[in-house]
Amino acid sequence: MESYYLDWANLLLRWVHVITAIAWIGSSFYFVFLDSSLTPPVDDDLKKQGVSGELWAVHGGGFYHPVKFAVKPPVLPAHLHWFYWESYSTWLSGFALFTVSYLWNAGTYLIDKSLMNWSSGAAIGVALSFFVVFWMLYDGICRVFGKRKNGDAVVGALVLVLVCVASWLACHWFAGRAAFLLVGAMIATAMSANVFFWIIPGQRKVIASIKAGEPVDPVHGQRGKQRSVHNTYFTLPVLFAMLSNHYSFTYGHAQNWLVLILMMLAGALIRQFFVMRHGYKLGRNGNPLPYALIGVVLIAGAIVWMKPAPVPAAAVNATDSIAAPVETAGATGRNDYAKVQKVMEQRCYQCHGAQLQMKNVRLDSPALLGQHAQAVYQQVVVSKIMPMNNATGMLDAERALVRQWFESGAPTR
Repeated sequence: MESYYLDWANLLLRWVHVITAIAWIGSSFYFVFLDSSLTPPVDDDLKKQGVSGELWAVHGGGFYHPVKFAVKPPVLPAHLHWFYWESYSTWLSGFALFTVSYLWNAGTYLIDKSLMNWSSGAAIGVALSFFVVFWMLYDGICRVFGKRKNGDAVVGALVLVLVCVASWLACHWFAGRAAFLLVGAMIATAMSANVFFWIIPGQRKVIASIKAGEPVDPVHGQRGKQRSVHNTYFTLPVLFAMLSNHYSFTYGHAQNWLVLILMMLAGALIRQFFVMRHGYKLGRNGNPLPYALIGVVLIAGAIVWMKPAPVPAAAVNATDSIAAPVETAGATGRNDYAKVQKVMEQRCYQCHGAQLQMKNVRLDSPALLGQHAQAVYQQVVVSKIMPMNNATGMLDAERALVRQWFESGAPTR
């Protein structure tokens, strides 16, 4: 029953997380587009009010005319919308989902004993430290180098190094699937922390100064803009890290840390293209196309580099002589149920047997194995994500035996 309730919690939290993330990313993308597309005001009255840019747009059958005041409006409106709950809700739901999906069963989903054979408590502590340490180092880099000449380039280079180091450590300390999620969650935590510690507090100080009739320090707007721009570059790398858990050929690769870095870098470069293209149309920026092309080249290069080598026919035919643990089952046919049942008993019953049914899947009878034959083939043979982190030590020869069993019609006797 615990597995059943955890599955429901996972589903509902994932649903909430995706909805709030859409709201946060959507508003972030919109305001980056808005800043890039503003033109100096034409109307003299707008100029007198201190408007620094305006945009005319059409959407949903109506016309919109947003304007931007660089420092402060002439009069503070009675109702002011704040963009922060989207960020906070995304982080809270994401952390809850990470807890349910990985921390709750750290021994199964977080730990890969072939990498680090540590206790669940130690693994959880180190995983959570990624969030704190990355934020502190990233924030320190922004504080020290962000104000300098060419500070944005220096900050970008140092943050890239920081992300590379974190990716390497995560992929060498944790199970690949968890490592990718951990790096994504780490960066997303910094994004939400930017909102919580810098963007919103700065805006509150500006409003307090306006209400008190005091001069507004423009530094608050500059800092908020800096962190907001960082967040938009983080977005596509985070999305890749979050989506990758459905594709084992990424996190299961021998150099999975390099796969993660290349794909996140490609995402950041492609995002740079979209950030610059609106200003380019207005003659403000150089041609952003090279950024997109480099990103696409990185992705194409990763696809070619990661392509699996074909399995020689001789290796497949040698299965019976390799799979010694399975042959002791006493079966007479090469693809019969008894051989596969022995594999299931040794490698799968711990999580999908009478005592425990992870994901509500049970495999300890001919009928149940036959019912889930397609899923077993997909998870064990094609994607090789089961057993999780290969915790039970399934051999390649045993996976080949499951493949032969399935391709022969998945007999259950």
